[in-house]
Amino acid sequence: MSGLLLLPVLPIAVAAAAALGLRGIWVRAATLAAALACLALAVAAAAITERTGKLDLVPDWFGLNSLGALFLLLAAALAVTAALFSTGYVRHLTPDGAAERRYYLNFNLFVASLLLVPLMLEVALAWVAVELTTLLSIFLVGFANTGEALEAAWKYAVLTIMGATVAALGFFLLLWGLAQSGGGPQTFDALVSAAPAMPSALRKLAFALILVGFGTKIGLVPVHTWLPDAHSQAPTPVCALLSGIEVSLILYVVMRLLPVFTAIADFPIGDWLIVVGLLSAGVAAFLLLQVHDLKRLFAYSTVEHMGILLTALGFGAGAAYGTVYHVLTHALAKSLAFYAAGVVVLALGTRDIGAVRGLLRTNPFCGAALLAAGLAIAGAPPFAVFLSEITILRAGLAAEQYWAVGLLAFFIVVAFLGVMRHVNGMVFGEPKSDVRAVLPASAVATVVIAMVPVLVLGISMPGPLAHLIEVAAAEIARTP
Repeated sequence: MSGLLLLPVLPIAVAAAAALGLRGIWVRAATLAAALACLALAVAAAAITERTGKLDLVPDWFGLNSLGALFLLLAAALAVTAALFSTGYVRHLTPDGAAERRYYLNFNLFVASLLLVPLMLEVALAWVAVELTTLLSIFLVGFANTGEALEAAWKYAVLTIMGATVAALGFFLLLWGLAQSGGGPQTFDALVSAAPAMPSALRKLAFALILVGFGTKIGLVPVHTWLPDAHSQAPTPVCALLSGIEVSLILYVVMRLLPVFTAIADFPIGDWLIVVGLLSAGVAAFLLLQVHDLKRLFAYSTVEHMGILLTALGFGAGAAYGTVYHVLTHALAKSLAFYAAGVVVLALGTRDIGAVRGLLRTNPFCGAALLAAGLAIAGAPPFAVFLSEITILRAGLAAEQYWAVGLLAFFIVVAFLGVMRHVNGMVFGEPKSDVRAVLPASAVATVVIAMVPVLVLGISMPGPLAHLIEVAAAEIARTP
């Protein structure tokens, strides 16, 4: 399927057109059309890998396994909804045509970098692609050009680039170990195959460097401080991509490397993952109780869910299905949450949670959207996040990780209470004003479209998608 190589090319072409002067309805339409074409290609690729488990494009350089196909599908789907939300949102954000053109230039380059990460088979290039997602989103985080936005962009750049440098040392160690064990192509599969021949001390050090380095980019506690700032200051469609898929793509690279480390004798890698994951989930859960900014509310929720995913990885092979399932449900629900927050900010002109009350009476659409998004991301039934969290907790019990399951369940409940405490006040409280702003039609349509899979997947899972999750989970659970 050589057409898959067009995936990053399409948004890059639109970015080039924006740089050359394409603006207005043309750049908006081109961005949405490119995103839809990428989604069609990603769906086709996922269908192939669901049947065959693998898709080679350029051997040892570009291709997909089933895990990568799922992440590619998510990245492409979220790019479509972000592009649709952007069409009306950016015009509302700034009437300046040059600013809008600059937004779409950076937006399309960022989307291209997201699509590149799952396509990389070569380990060093995967690191480069991950770093591109940071570099190409920095200007979007600071797009508002306010003091807060610029500070968030600088903090985002400095901390995550430092983290990437630390992770690069771990990658170098693994590649050196690969060379010492006989060499071969520098791919994820080659590293997994060569892992038993690598010195245990080398793999342990590489694991520590990659966990700390990429943990900074994922937003794990205590190196998470940049994430709430960056993910709240960026334009709403960019927030949906940052929290919905970018941090998960970095975790994807860790997942691809996980079999290299699980084979180390006498090394409790699962315990390390559980401790770091519970720390992140716990700290974020309690921070959710005291947040005052609507977009920061959902940003802290991202830290919590990354902690849940890391804990699930620590539960071992039995939790692999729940882990992959939760990546899917979190990405869809978190993007919906930011779109809902976005329409609230558009309608009221404030992100202050205390200033937003009685939305169901003053703006029923915003109130209903925020209530549904809050319930979805907090993990209430019948939304899909509830099922993926239950799947992870059951896997933890099956692995006899009783204390970890108890703590994780407690933190999930605290996070639920934190999110819904704020959402309930905004939706059902006594109105402070009667603002009924006219929302862009594209923003309304995006919220409705984003709501559909979040609700449907909580009720019924399509057979092909369920099988794709199963074969993707097998990629994480495999041993050298």
